[in-house]
Amino acid sequence: MMVSMLRFPKRSYVGWGSIGELFQVLRGWGQRNVLVVTDPTLVKIGLVEEFLSPVNHDFQITVYTDVEPEPSLECAERLVAFTRAGSFGCVVGLGGGSALDMAKLAAVIPQNKGNIADYLNLTGTMKLEKEGVPKILIPTTSGTGSEVTDIAVLSLKGTKDVITHDYLLADVAIVDPQLTLSVPKRVTAATGIDALTHAVEAFLSVNASEATDALALRAVELIGGSLKTAVENGKDAEARKAMSTGSYLAGLAFFNAGVAGVHALAYPLGSQFKLPHGESNAVLLPYVMKTISANCREKMNTICRILADGVKQVDDWNAEDYLRLFYYFVKDVGLPTTLKEYGIIESKLTDLTNDAIKQKRLLARSPKPLGENEIHQIYQMAYSGLQ
Repeated sequence: MMVSMLRFPKRSYVGWGSIGELFQVLRGWGQRNVLVVTDPTLVKIGLVEEFLSPVNHDFQITVYTDVEPEPSLECAERLVAFTRAGSFGCVVGLGGGSALDMAKLAAVIPQNKGNIADYLNLTGTMKLEKEGVPKILIPTTSGTGSEVTDIAVLSLKGTKDVITHDYLLADVAIVDPQLTLSVPKRVTAATGIDALTHAVEAFLSVNASEATDALALRAVELIGGSLKTAVENGKDAEARKAMSTGSYLAGLAFFNAGVAGVHALAYPLGSQFKLPHGESNAVLLPYVMKTISANCREKMNTICRILADGVKQVDDWNAEDYLRLFYYFVKDVGLPTTLKEYGIIESKLTDLTNDAIKQKRLLARSPKPLGENEIHQIYQMAYSGLQ
């Protein structure tokens, strides 16, 4: 029988108003010099000032905003250099997945030898030796799950790579739905599909367990039942709460069971064409699900029954049904469903395939082996759309 090992952040606060725990955590650590890594947009709209104001008088806070969507290696190296020049006692990441991933690196890499490139999964040759300073990760979107994982994703030329280590795991995660109220419709949709993809791929992963299945299925229920409402009415507190909790649970599920083909094929879209990560997942999700469905039919039926809200009996589903269900779920929240809609030309599918096949860490978790032919076929379907 398989033995499962589950990993979680050391501590999590989840729920409306949980941002109020920030002061108590910082005070308990006794570190006055705090680095806050955040999205520049959040500073512009006043969110950072609003939620840091209760701690401003008690701590010396430095706000760092040189954070890019889909951050590049160069962007991350600038942050590490900035952090090494300071003497920060702890790091707070506030924002979307990019800001949280950057905060992880700011807390850990400066305490170790070398640069970020030395620790990349595909090409790095060094191992992290020091844990770094404590870090608090606070998401302002419901989607990436970065607050509960030990992964930082970076864009490289033509593809993406990651740094992954237990040291990157949050000391404290604070998941407060009220921080997501101002997220625009398109971002709500994209990050929501990202969270759904985490839950679905974790449930279908070859590394799934009963424990991760429970997390993943509850996440599918919460996200499936609330995403459209959150997109259409961002001020709906119940929808935002369900999305926030669903994203958190999906993050825990995929951190322990892993994601697979959708993410492997999404990475090149982000690096080559700068598609937001959530949209990269969304445009591929229906076509990957159709392709792998024969190898995980029972579990796929379970997911589809939840998302379709009982419209069809479980034993009625087939590969075309899976395709159509996920296709219309993505389309219904206003996201593109073909690569053509992003201006990607057909001749680029080979380049995408060549980069996706390198993501062996992710592809190894797919219930159906995805080789070069299968990957190219998925990109071709995503290019052409629903026929």
